[in-house]
Amino acid sequence: MRLLFLGDVVGRTGRTVVRDYLPGLIERHRFDFVVVNGENSAGGFGITEEIFQSLIDAGADCVTTGNHVWDQREALVFADRHERFLRPINYPAGTPGRGSNLYIARNGARVLVINVMGSVFMQDLDDPFAAVTAEIGACSLGHGCDAVIVDIHAEATSEKQTMGHYLDGKASLVIGTHTHVPTADYRVLRNGTAFMTDVGMCGDYDSIIGMEKDEPIRRATTKIPQARFAPALGPATLSGLAVDVDDDTGLARRVWAVRIGPHLEPAEPDFEASP
Repeated sequence: MRLLFLGDVVGRTGRTVVRDYLPGLIERHRFDFVVVNGENSAGGFGITEEIFQSLIDAGADCVTTGNHVWDQREALVFADRHERFLRPINYPAGTPGRGSNLYIARNGARVLVINVMGSVFMQDLDDPFAAVTAEIGACSLGHGCDAVIVDIHAEATSEKQTMGHYLDGKASLVIGTHTHVPTADYRVLRNGTAFMTDVGMCGDYDSIIGMEKDEPIRRATTKIPQARFAPALGPATLSGLAVDVDDDTGLARRVWAVRIGPHLEPAEPDFEASP
């Protein structure tokens, strides 16, 4: 099975690069299942139903989110309507929407996707480790599903890495989102789980984590906010991770960085190359 995960979509330019390149990536590399984190896709803060649908139309099989999930208030309404829309699973009981779901991939495989938010330097939600443990316990590799993808939306690299090693051998992919800067540690862990501390963003990298540079610099040097943060509008780079999953075990065999656009070194997977 071939999986693709795309990092946080930031603003209009991020949406554009996903729309322009994701269909071709799916066709070129025959991806069976695609997850896109869309929590910054509406002006850098949250997501609307129209934008969610546009990501699905571009080829996403599931859209995950994070701490900005409710910034656009309409998300509180449409979250319950769309099974392909996920918010962090460790929100309290009764929160609209769902934090995980089981999907059928293009090749017929059953894929469990779990969206969870970290607890270090983030909102005070329920224990992310307990939440993921319960979900995987109820639908484990080889029993309830054929692949498990965990999007851990977290600030601290240590917490994301802890989740990766905690789930090593129990998930096909554990991938970090939220900090918008792709890390160089993408790999397959000892027991077969693909991992990357942060997958980066789909947005303009001539920016400060996707935002126009002037206001962050002004706040850093004067300590006085003068304007709202606004997404950078230059050409975006699509950033993600591709994973080759063993159909028999549901564990990862190989991983590749995916980068298309300016400012970062281009990269695409080579599924046909010998391991």
